[in-house]
Amino acid sequence: MMFSMKIQAPKGTFDILPYGTEAPWLLSALWQHVEKVARDVATQYGYQEIRTPLYESTELFNRGVGETSDIVTKEMFTFQDKGGRSISLRPEGTASVMRSVIENHLFDRGPVHKFFYIGPMFRYERPQSGRYRQHHQFGTEAIGIAAPQQDVETIDLLLEFYRRIGLKSLKVLINTVGDAASRASFRAALLQFLTPHLEELSSDSKLRFEKNPLRILDSKDPKDKEIIASAPSILDHLSPEAKEHFSSVCHSLDTLQIPYEVDPRIVRGLDYYNKTVFEIVSTDLGSQGTVGAGGRYDGLLKTFGGPDLPSIGFGTGLERVLQVLTAQTKTLPQHTPPLLYFIPLGEEARTECLRQATACRHAEIAVDIELSTQKLQTALQNATKTNARFAAILGSDELAKQEVQLKELISRKTETIPLNQLLSFLKTK
Repeated sequence: MMFSMKIQAPKGTFDILPYGTEAPWLLSALWQHVEKVARDVATQYGYQEIRTPLYESTELFNRGVGETSDIVTKEMFTFQDKGGRSISLRPEGTASVMRSVIENHLFDRGPVHKFFYIGPMFRYERPQSGRYRQHHQFGTEAIGIAAPQQDVETIDLLLEFYRRIGLKSLKVLINTVGDAASRASFRAALLQFLTPHLEELSSDSKLRFEKNPLRILDSKDPKDKEIIASAPSILDHLSPEAKEHFSSVCHSLDTLQIPYEVDPRIVRGLDYYNKTVFEIVSTDLGSQGTVGAGGRYDGLLKTFGGPDLPSIGFGTGLERVLQVLTAQTKTLPQHTPPLLYFIPLGEEARTECLRQATACRHAEIAVDIELSTQKLQTALQNATKTNARFAAILGSDELAKQEVQLKELISRKTETIPLNQLLSFLKTK
């Protein structure tokens, strides 16, 4: 079939296919496997799934993510709806979860809530390996727990997810951005350090100098990175409470024997973080090494008008996870093939095969049926393509005798069994 114009997926997006792609990370069977592992792990850690809209009021992200963040200033897909309201496709999951908790009065059911989500996020950025304009995240939010052990549970949950899907060569980097008192002290020291270098900073960092100088530490500009390499460390400006919290986090990581490195340059790209922040990086992604990250955001719920409950969570981009996974292993989950492929020869046989196939499917046995050709050789080729174990050939002779020929497609062995025993035979297989 020819089209008058070439229609392609929008830049920065992609199709996830059951077959027909040379990129193994784009196979739907692999995505289904990874998403199942994510759901299983989160559920076993006491989290329940939450699903929020793909778009929200732009103000939600301005307030929640932060007006000085790259996401809000450069990367959001924002438009006006027909009512003139400013709407944005969600760039991350946390703000939407906070909004949902407040709108649905979930805190009336108690102070502690643990959620997970899996779904697409949208950021208008330059597409590159592991970064796309539509990307998918697995994330968690633990609300109402201030204990540092909750920070460690969050890190361990993410690591366990990576372990179960087979990710290797991972490193945990942690830091603290302290509490309000810590950041006030550090902000003053950072401004004093940066002032002599102000004219050398990038245009983005000059804007952040006034609004949120801590975000300069997250700059990717080479000159900025050179300057901040000798900047003061927030670890020298922690309040006693923030220092004790971070010390407890490190102690619990040691107790669980989770290796980690303290990296005082980690501040994360979202304005709402405080206290613990972390990244999990892979050595197989080059300069874009982060596969998952998160941190604590006590007070975020309050900024939206909700109760003042502590919170912590993470987000991991599935595209990056899958690209690393397929680079590290050759044994990947495959589509589950049908156990049996029905091949009817004739119209009457088609009706009987449909009846038999329906009975198998209702008994939760995966089967398929040939309905596009009546040529036996073509049908057998089609059966082989599905990787079915057996082919069931049914023609007028078999109908008259009420039996069916079963061909094992690998060994090519054939046996004949009564039609009324087919279902029980398949159950044994």
